Amino acid sequence: MELGLVIVLRAIWLAAILSILIASIPSSKFDWFHEFLLMFARRGKIMQSSSHKLTVPQKFFCHFYVLASLWTALLLIAMWVYACMPTLMISEMSLFPSIVSELAGGSHDLSSHTSHSIKENGGILLSVFLLLLMETHLLRRLFESVYVFKYSPSARMHIFGYFSGLIFYAAAPLSLCCNHIPEVFKFTLSLFQEFILKEKDRMQETKFVLSGFVNPLSNLRWYTWIGATIFFWGMIHQHTCHVILIKALGFAT
Repeated sequence: MELGLVIVLRAIWLAAILSILIASIPSSKFDWFHEFLLMFARRGKIMQSSSHKLTVPQKFFCHFYVLASLWTALLLIAMWVYACMPTLMISEMSLFPSIVSELAGGSHDLSSHTSHSIKENGGILLSVFLLLLMETHLLRRLFESVYVFKYSPSARMHIFGYFSGLIFYAAAPLSLCCNHIPEVFKFTLSLFQEFILKEKDRMQETKFVLSGFVNPLSNLRWYTWIGATIFFWGMIHQHTCHVILIKALGFAT
């Protein structure tokens, strides 16, 4: 499953990169391909008013960010719980002896996850951190799409570009954690079966300590935080530029 997912994602990104590179070649032999991509990428003012076949309103841009923010939040929660659960279970092991014994002895998902996470916890936490940054970015873009940009009622975009955007925003968050998705899915399913279906009463008495989810992020490398600082600076700068653009134009183009 992991290999197949990685191959699909790589194929998507490779196809997108090659398309851009081929269209950028300064040769008349590739003008047809450049025009082909431009035909589907046109939107707003660069789209001819007479060519509204197979188009959707440009305000549908917010669909990208709604989908991506929900999808990224789901991945983020699953990855975060997976990365932090061993620490929480060590402190709560006395409260759930039957769960620990069954998971460790029966399906051995917990025992394998605990020993496995010691070796790969850094990579998992990095994926969690990247998803957190992605979610922050997507929520900001969703806010801008709804409250900042003022799309013209006549502004349209090609439906091919619309579906390309949906695919992009579905694949981008998944690419940040694709190496861990199979094990996270298996672990999440195991927890769901154990806590929801078998231990519903005990689950109501469970108390999760917030520090157990936040403290692991302190194990990230120092340069990760430098990268995050640059990311937030860029995000704030982009938002400022968008606000200036909207004030100058009055609506998004």
